[in-house]
Amino acid sequence: MATKFPEAQARLFKNVFVCRKCKHKIRANPLKVILGNVKCRKCGSHQLRPKRKEKKA
Repeated sequence: MATKFPEAQARLFKNVFVCRKCKHKIRANPLKVILGNVKCRKCGSHQLRPKRKEKKA
């Protein structure tokens, strides 16, 4: 499989966060996430983590 180009990597992983409770994906400004100003739209939690890059074997 071909390697992904930078535009696709940015679209998939840049500013994308995942809720630690319900695993819902949210696109948000990283600074606002660090300050705790962003909450999950699904469950209301403020516990977010960056989306991990998937490993293909």
